[in-house]
Amino acid sequence: MKKRGLRKTQTGIVISNKMDKTVVVQVDRLVKHPTYKKYVRRRSKYTVHDENNACQMGDRVLIRETRPLSKTKRWQVSQIVEKAVIT
Repeated sequence: MKKRGLRKTQTGIVISNKMDKTVVVQVDRLVKHPTYKKYVRRRSKYTVHDENNACQMGDRVLIRETRPLSKTKRWQVSQIVEKAVIT
């Protein structure tokens, strides 16, 4: 049996959970500007598969790469790192 390669993982915050079994996760990263050598904040939004509809808005989640599940979904929720504080 073949082993799977290491899949990419990223950590982000759930910004939308209005869809069924899908959440939108925003991932922030710092990139060094090539000329000015200053760190600039970049963000990306990913549609992520959430099988159990367990994620709520504001949760910090660990996502991992997976096979294409739909036109835009290529990531899957691996675990919920921190639940959002509801006030």
